[in-house]
Amino acid sequence: MSTAASAKILRLNADAAALRDLRFAAGEAAGPAARLLRLWRELAGRPPSLDPGRILAAAAALDLLTPNPNALAESLRERVRGGEDPVSAAAKAAASAFSAFPDAPAAEAEILALYAFDLALAIRLRWPRPLPLIATKILDPTLRPPDAGRRPRPGEPAWEKHAAQAIALAAASALDLAAHLSHRSETLLAVAPNLRAKPALKIVDLLRSQDCVSPAEAARQAPMTGRAARRLFDRLVALGAVRELTGRPAFRLYGL
Repeated sequence: MSTAASAKILRLNADAAALRDLRFAAGEAAGPAARLLRLWRELAGRPPSLDPGRILAAAAALDLLTPNPNALAESLRERVRGGEDPVSAAAKAAASAFSAFPDAPAAEAEILALYAFDLALAIRLRWPRPLPLIATKILDPTLRPPDAGRRPRPGEPAWEKHAAQAIALAAASALDLAAHLSHRSETLLAVAPNLRAKPALKIVDLLRSQDCVSPAEAARQAPMTGRAARRLFDRLVALGAVRELTGRPAFRLYGL
């Protein structure tokens, strides 16, 4: 969801369905949308930190040149250490990240700022992993300025209020999504004992940890034949435990 929102900011033609396909496009050159997807998956896949190497890699994913990654990382840490509430501290960290690239395209710099916001918030709240939250609601139409002007950019006078509203919407949406996925996960676990294939539990774990899984990916990791994996997914769909996400006759993807 964060990648799809970031793609809109960059005016890329990449919705959630296209991004799912990109994750399995092995061997193809990584275009801007694929790099965005890696950026947000990396954010959620590692403990939160503001070390220079991580900031440098995130900037590079957006084709941003960091003049001094050590100085930028220290500036972000200072904002996080501030005595303000976590959301205000994260908003100031985002503003610092945005202002570090005055000559760069505003869209790319804004995405890095949103990445910094989520990192800073996770550090202040002592989360074991960051959640890619704010980007999912930063473009929400309910947050448009009443004068129909453009949305505030990090560091502008209305930015902190805009960020607070966006993260509130994102948190509420994430809780709803978590409840839905928890229910779907419980359904999957309930049918798991009825699956005859020995590697089925490995596929159950994959489905519970990834947004989507392909039969080929499942066959490699289980391990099992591709045909057996496809039959297993067909059975899971019939049992109402997973959904087929593409609507295609081939190269199907499955998820909760």
